Amino acid sequence: MTLAVCADVGSTYTKVAVVDLSSGVLAGAAAAPTTVGTDVLHGLDAAVAAATAGLGARDMPWYVCSSAGGGLRLAVIGYEPLVTAQAGRRVGLSAGAHVVHVAAGRLGAADLTTLRAARPDVVLLVGGTDGGDADTITHNATRLARARWRRPVVYAGNADVREPLTGLLRDAGVPVTDADNVLPRIGVLAPASARAAIRAVFLRHVIGGKRLSRGSRFARLVRAATPDAVLTGVEVLADTLGGDLAVVDVGGATTDVYSVLTPDERATGPGREVAGSLWRARTVEGDLGMRWSAPGVVRAAAEERLLTAGESDDLSAAAARRAADPAFLAVDDVERAVDRRIATLAATVALRRHARGAATGERAGRDLRDVRLLVGSGGVLRHAPADVSGQVLTAVLADHAGGWALPRAAAAVVDADYVLAAGGLLAEEHRTAAQALLRHHLRTH
Repeated sequence: MTLAVCADVGSTYTKVAVVDLSSGVLAGAAAAPTTVGTDVLHGLDAAVAAATAGLGARDMPWYVCSSAGGGLRLAVIGYEPLVTAQAGRRVGLSAGAHVVHVAAGRLGAADLTTLRAARPDVVLLVGGTDGGDADTITHNATRLARARWRRPVVYAGNADVREPLTGLLRDAGVPVTDADNVLPRIGVLAPASARAAIRAVFLRHVIGGKRLSRGSRFARLVRAATPDAVLTGVEVLADTLGGDLAVVDVGGATTDVYSVLTPDERATGPGREVAGSLWRARTVEGDLGMRWSAPGVVRAAAEERLLTAGESDDLSAAAARRAADPAFLAVDDVERAVDRRIATLAATVALRRHARGAATGERAGRDLRDVRLLVGSGGVLRHAPADVSGQVLTAVLADHAGGWALPRAAAAVVDADYVLAAGGLLAEEHRTAAQALLRHHLRTH
């Protein structure tokens, strides 16, 4: 066997999958606590040792993604909120970033103060279609230069002024990377170049800067932010299946939703989105999670009328216990039932928001009616018995009251072996193995 190590260094746990590159079969797997308090390599090396024990292989290539230390914090500065700033936000999410701040228009002194307070790792500077308005992005680049901004900037705005503005920023000591315009024309969203640039900046500046490890080895190992790797895995799976799909990942602090849709020719007509359509998208719901954000799940579910007043009161107390102790473990049937209920509500609300387009700023939302496969992820689903995790996804697919278009004929499957991230990590160099891995472990029965 020709084996490869695929690892996700998360905020809490480090998960490792060992993949046979010749067949795409999962040859080993293990997890260990992420050792953020000392050196993340301690936990990573321990998880790899456990996953590879008894395999008898040496010199395996390592493919690593990371969301430890808060992942990738991104701020977007655009021309106006409903077009370029919104387009930049969508691109940032697709690059696996946690978008912590969005600003639009000409930056003033107060805006710079707010930007600094958001503590972004990277700034995505956008604005103006190619050949369009150049005044606003010129003003904002000049402001950053004069403010002695020292965090990395990705310039992905009006191409006509790209060279002078990136030169201005470099001369002022700003680490700047240029990319193609995310919105070259009204209604045309082009994320690929900016997504690649954000990934490169994350690897070059952010991973080492978070001081997660004492040496340079960890920075050399990491190839992507975890959500970026997962979205790539979702894209490979969609291409392999040849149809629309959605993924809902219920974590301790957030619930992420990914969807890959078939481009619709109507998106180029008179009713098209001025900020463009992103057919491969990710949204993050920061108030929905199993532990830190459990109270947010209850509040959101009550607002969506998914809970009665009595159930809301009972669940609020349980959610508060989980938020107070993020390491809380459900050890009896009653607490496990509460976890399942919170997971069902988090997944349902997150998919409603994703489909409505509120999180992506899409006027018409995201049409999930042709989704063929709904994949569930997150520890609460992976560690539950198959029939229990299946009940959570079945409840989501039966949500007829949320004001969103339900998938008409979707199958449901849980990423129990945590292969989406592994598939995304392998996709560039070993696409056939990635496809086989995802097809084998995420097939429906």
